[in-house]
Amino acid sequence: MKQIIVVNEALRLPRGKLAAQVAHASVAAFLRASPQAQERWLREGMRKIVLRCDSTEQLAALLVRATQLGLPSELICDAGRTVVEPGTATCLGLGPAAESDLDKVTGALKLVD
Repeated sequence: MKQIIVVNEALRLPRGKLAAQVAHASVAAFLRASPQAQERWLREGMRKIVLRCDSTEQLAALLVRATQLGLPSELICDAGRTVVEPGTATCLGLGPAAESDLDKVTGALKLVD
């Protein structure tokens, strides 16, 4: 079990803003998972991987694929009070779910540096 957070790197968010958005995505996707998946993920150490994509369009495409596969997912759109315009898609939270299922959606993405 793991959780994936995909960051929209086109936004070049400051580190603090990025951390907050990743946290939003992690919690929101966790709440979409089944109670059994939540419990197992918590028990196994809450593994998280933060990956990058290049655009809002790519985030949207990843969300469509995750939805098709029935994965718990949540697209995070910012309120726009600080760095970006309201409604800007910053991150996508996926899982917790089986690693093999998540890799079908995010296997080609790279880690955030």
